Amino acid sequence: MSTTANTCPECDGRLHSEGTETVCGECGLIVDEDAIDRGPEWRSFADDDTDPRRTGAPLTRSRHDRGLSTEIGRSTRLKGRKRRRVARMRKHHKRASVGDKADRNQVYGFTEIRRLVGQLELPESVRDRACVLFESAQDAGLLQGRSIEGFAAAVTYATCRTASVSRTRTEIVDAARADAGELAAAYDALNRELGLPTGPIDPTEYLARFASKLDLPNAVERRARALAEAGADAGLVNGRNPSGFAGGCLYAAAREHDHDLTQREAAEVADVTPVTLRTAYRDVRELDVDVRNEEAAGAAVDAAPADD
Repeated sequence: MSTTANTCPECDGRLHSEGTETVCGECGLIVDEDAIDRGPEWRSFADDDTDPRRTGAPLTRSRHDRGLSTEIGRSTRLKGRKRRRVARMRKHHKRASVGDKADRNQVYGFTEIRRLVGQLELPESVRDRACVLFESAQDAGLLQGRSIEGFAAAVTYATCRTASVSRTRTEIVDAARADAGELAAAYDALNRELGLPTGPIDPTEYLARFASKLDLPNAVERRARALAEAGADAGLVNGRNPSGFAGGCLYAAAREHDHDLTQREAAEVADVTPVTLRTAYRDVRELDVDVRNEEAAGAAVDAAPADD
């Protein structure tokens, strides 16, 4: 029996540890009944002091086996025949880890998704959700007769749409190994068969990234955000390309702040033609003029003397 320095919370009596229980010697209150081993969980190896990891790598949906499989590592200490034997073992082990064609398609598709996400600098949550969507499409039999690269690009684009991450189709196609037609066919199949919860994109989601690419000051971005929100309230966004409308708002805000920005530069960043950007710019300017006229009229009414 061992005695601890703690006291009972009821009677301030001394506590005694008996097996897995901590009991008060005065009133008999059981203070704790679960023993917690606070020591390390790893076994005693030579690298315990330098490598205190308690578990392996975390589970991930971005791999076909959830990251649970093992790999035969490489070592420079192996020479000659033993090194060649280990290399053959590693090759056969990789082949055995992929059981059938479905697993091979997942390995290839998930690898392409991870490459796309890394090249587009998207968060890991988008990567994992895209891999889950790819697996759902495979379970629904949508990959038959279609390009795996196209589906990898399509699920990445669809996940960006559902997660409110501003990426255009052109940006996805430029980074993908699929063309625009393969992406469109795969995305239409996903949207038709799985019923993706994709709605219209808010143009304000593009403003921060476009302003950063155009090297615009924060004041221009804030003004463009106000114009985009006013345009959305007035229904100007309906039926428009959201990136083009965002580019028009940025161009209008830059003109107001006398910032040197051409229509061609804004159109290239928004991935639209200058004609589309000019149309959005004119509508935004007309809306802004109408709002200012209404505000001026309201101020004039407020300043007018009241009738006796």
